[in-house]
Amino acid sequence: MESTFSAEKCRTWAKNGGKHPALIVIHEWWGLRDWIRQDARDLARHGYVALAIDLYRGKITDNPQEAYKLMMSVPRERAITDLKAAFSYLARMKGVNPSKIGSIGWCMGGSYSYIAATHLRKLAACVINYGNVGTTKEEVEPIDCPVLCNFAELDRTYTMKMGRAFEAAMKAGGKSIEFHEYAGVNHAFMNPNDPGIYDKAQAKLAWKRIYSFLDRQLKP
Repeated sequence: MESTFSAEKCRTWAKNGGKHPALIVIHEWWGLRDWIRQDARDLARHGYVALAIDLYRGKITDNPQEAYKLMMSVPRERAITDLKAAFSYLARMKGVNPSKIGSIGWCMGGSYSYIAATHLRKLAACVINYGNVGTTKEEVEPIDCPVLCNFAELDRTYTMKMGRAFEAAMKAGGKSIEFHEYAGVNHAFMNPNDPGIYDKAQAKLAWKRIYSFLDRQLKP
């Protein structure tokens, strides 16, 4: 597994010492671009050891057709192995509290954050930003951690119908779910690199909810 780390994590450890909560940060279908790296840095400044994994093994693109090809070229089992390896890597780190490791992702990364919750039984929290999710009680049965979902009202890829079905399945199974719908925005509304879709106000609200959720679930 090839990975990248937030440079701020060492400063966080040096400043505070002790054990820190950690996050597996999962990129969109574009690959591990600068925005995701910056998200990892921001999470680190907020007190998390942020590990941004690279499911594409170094490949990135800004072409939607190429992004689709890259996404479809990732073997599911290899991606699951990468997620497990990322969790194990963080859990072994001297400055990480292994009982406080979560996942966060956007678009394709949101889908893999969901997959992380279904395959990493010791995951402590999961954030899904407009990703592919299960819609039945059976599909969500493996999830043991609290989940936060941010879905866009106008998203035609990961629709509100899918999101609400996931929420209902989680509740039917007695799972912890916090679900938010963002009115008037489309898929990828949190990504500032797409000025035609990015919504600053809604993205700010989503981040406020993300930090509130993660702090409740992962910090003492």
